Parts: sequence; C-alpha cells; structure tokens
Amino acid sequence: MSDKIQQDSAELLELRKQIDACDQQIQRLIQERVLVAGRIAKAKTAADADASFYRPEREAQVLRRVRERNIKLREELDGLVSDDDMVRLMREIMSISLAAEMPLTVAYLGPEGTYTQAAVVKHFGNAVKCADVKTIADVFRVVEQRKAQFGVVPVENSTEGVITHTLDCFSSSTLKVCGEVQLPINHQLLSLADGLTSVTKVYAHPQALAQCRNWLERYLPGVEILNANSNAEAAIIASKDKHVAAIASDMAARLYEIPILASGIEDERNNTTRFLIIGNDSYAESGDDKTTIMVSAPNKAGSLFELLKPLYDAGVDMSRIESRPSRQTNWEYVFFIDLIGHVNDPIVSDALAQLEQQSAFFKLIGSYPVGAL
Repeated sequence: MSDKIQQDSAELLELRKQIDACDQQIQRLIQERVLVAGRIAKAKTAADADASFYRPEREAQVLRRVRERNIKLREELDGLVSDDDMVRLMREIMSISLAAEMPLTVAYLGPEGTYTQAAVVKHFGNAVKCADVKTIADVFRVVEQRKAQFGVVPVENSTEGVITHTLDCFSSSTLKVCGEVQLPINHQLLSLADGLTSVTKVYAHPQALAQCRNWLERYLPGVEILNANSNAEAAIIASKDKHVAAIASDMAARLYEIPILASGIEDERNNTTRFLIIGNDSYAESGDDKTTIMVSAPNKAGSLFELLKPLYDAGVDMSRIESRPSRQTNWEYVFFIDLIGHVNDPIVSDALAQLEQQSAFFKLIGSYPVGAL
C-alpha cells in the first residue's frame, strides 16, 4: 500500500511565495530599524555622555501611532490583526531596538513568575534584563543605588484598592514615576494535588488571597490559608508539596511546572492591577499624561477643601486620591493625588504652584504617559 503524495496547487504555491516575500521584507525592515537605533545611540552619546536612551514619552507616542495606523489598516485591508496584538508586536521590536542602543535592567518584585514581572515584559518587552528582588522596598533601593535603571511596583488593584507599602516607599524616596502599566489579573490555582479534595493549604500574596476570597470560601472551605511574599514564592512552595496549592499566574505554572487545578478563580472578572514605573529622572510630555503628587494639609477644618481648590479653579481633573498616615504626628495624613495632565502644561503647573503654597508639605512624584489596558 503506497503513501498518498500530496500535491500543492499552483494557487497555493503562489500564496506561499507571497508569504515568503512578506517575511523577507519584515526581516529587512526590522534589521534596518535596529541599525538606525544604534546610530541614534551614537548621536546621543556624542552630544551627551550621560544621555538617557529610554524615553517613555517617545515610546508612548510611537505606540499610540501604531494603534491609530492599525485601526486604519484593518479597515483598508480587512485586517485580522487586532490593535492590541499589533501594539504587542511593535513593543517587542522596540525592545530589541532599545537593547541595541543600551541594554536596560529593570528591578521587580520576585521571584520569577510574578505579575510584576509580567508588567515589566508588557511595558519594556522581553529584551530587557529583569532583576528580581524580595520586597517592594528593595525595588526602590536597587533603583536609587542605580543598580537598575528602572523598577516596576504595584500601586493599586481594581478589587482590593491601593497597595499601601508602595505609597509609603514614595514618602522617603527621591525616585520619580515615569510610566504606568495596567495589567488584567487572572488568578490560577496551581498544585501537584490530584484534585481540590487533596489540597490542605493554600499559599498566596495577601492581595491575591483577598481577590479570590469568595472562591476559596466556596470551593476550599476549611483549608488553611497562608501568606507568601509573592505569588511566585507561593508557586515555589506548592512545587515541593503535593498537598499545597498556590494562587499564581499562567507564567508561574509554566516556569515551575505545576498543573493548574482551577483557572480564573478571581472574584471579579475585570480584576486589574496598576503598576508604576519608577526611575531617577523626569521626562517631557507625551500628549496624554498623568501627574502624581504627594501633599499634606494643615491640621484645621476645611484644609483639604482649600488645598484642592486651585485644581478645581483651574479645571484640572483628579483621577485618584489616597490618604496615608503622615508618621510624624498622630491623626495627620498625607494625600497621594493623580492628576490628568503634565507638569509642563502651564495650567497644571500654575495650579500646582498655588497648591504648594497652601500645603504643609508638597512633593512632585512624577509626570508620565497614561498606560493603556
């Protein structure tokens, strides 16, 4: 009995030639782009030996144009590549180009496999060097000591609210916010156990436990719930004991080779965490920016209203306000405020100057491009 030999049609052969031609053109253009990036690096260094190669405002502008062009291309060509996928592809090409200029090291809350590492990759691409550290405070410390050019820290979750430790670190740090990342969070239950009935302990970061509280009560009642420094650390623990489960990411499941017992166990379907990019420098406006400040009001009636009045009078929008104890005097607070706009905008700048005059304490934490989902 002879094997049937498949013969490709002339039409199929022609289409494959077109694919090969597209591939060749794409490869050539990527190589040319990286070569131009290298020339940009030489020009920057010639003008300023300490020049910053990574410019978040420039990258934000480029990626916005990628999204805008893709919208038009999908209409023109009846294209099938989504805007998000096109941005993600371009992000990787830009990451490779930047590595040709100057390799970046980015610190994050480790170990490998955390959501914070996923935020690093989403924002910087896979060509950066990821440096994992043990705590959020360590991320600040490594960047302050310039052992990493940037750091990524979680700041708030759509379900559980602000990450207070991150805000507290800004109180004593000289670092600036120079970007943000919004990352959808899908929690998985990882374990070597045969099934849910074999699980006796669940480890996770306290934020993840809180985000999965209802699921745990429903499907694992009576199981011991334990805190871990990170969800990746929880995955490492689970990889060594078949009766232990961890709440962690798909990345952690692959990295530590742990089966997924249950997927999407977060209580809210739109669960999202916002991360901040921190560094030592400030950057120019991108055209769609936020500004984060830290202020405290005099301890008297109506002081917060008076403090915020310059923003209202100038028509500057606030997107978030959080309070934290000042740690100086009992029952006195500092406020972390996100504003829409860049400090270089005269309207924002004038409003902040008035606010600073009326505040007991004022600190500009940074102006940075708005991060897209």
